Amino acid sequence: MKISVIGGRPFSCGGEQLFRRSLLSARYGVKDMDASVKRIYEAALGTPEGHLVIFLAHNGPTGLGSKLDDICGKDWVVGGGDHGDPDLAQAISLLKETDKFCIPLVVFGHMHKELAYKNGIRKMIVVGADDTKYLNGAIVPRVKRLIEEQGTSCRGSTSDETPLSAPESSGTLRAFTLVEIQDGIVDKIAEIWVSVVGDKTTLEEEHVMFKRSS
Repeated sequence: MKISVIGGRPFSCGGEQLFRRSLLSARYGVKDMDASVKRIYEAALGTPEGHLVIFLAHNGPTGLGSKLDDICGKDWVVGGGDHGDPDLAQAISLLKETDKFCIPLVVFGHMHKELAYKNGIRKMIVVGADDTKYLNGAIVPRVKRLIEEQGTSCRGSTSDETPLSAPESSGTLRAFTLVEIQDGIVDKIAEIWVSVVGDKTTLEEEHVMFKRSS
């Protein structure tokens, strides 16, 4: 299986605005959303024959929902809203219209899993009508410090506050989003947490987010 990874717009922070406009123009020739669509689309057109296309962007595309807890939903304003990138959505749509490319996966972050004001947890995966998987990997914090329980060797506690270099730290707990692809089809997506203590790594937790039906 061969894969080509296509990037989204650099410096994206979601929504209709271009961030770092002067730098985008100078470095990438992108002066507006239309130019960004064209740049992403043309980059994908260069995909070698037989390759899967996977998109990797800082922020996700529009069109995936506008509720507070949707994958790119505005969780910091009353009523929510779609905070996806319109240029990324349009470029993906244009590519799908050609019927030349298989796009099993679009991966991004920026929109944190934990909602603002402790309003709950965000939806982190969307399965499109054409079976493309849209995956948000923004688990924050991604690294937590394991704490030695006083008088024991238990590693059960974690802290998001104390620096990782604190002397009482026994190691770290690290989050990963694991995607398994079989024969060009996304088979499984899981959020996993791995402890790292010295030279030893251990899979501590696995939360399956998607599993293809048999």
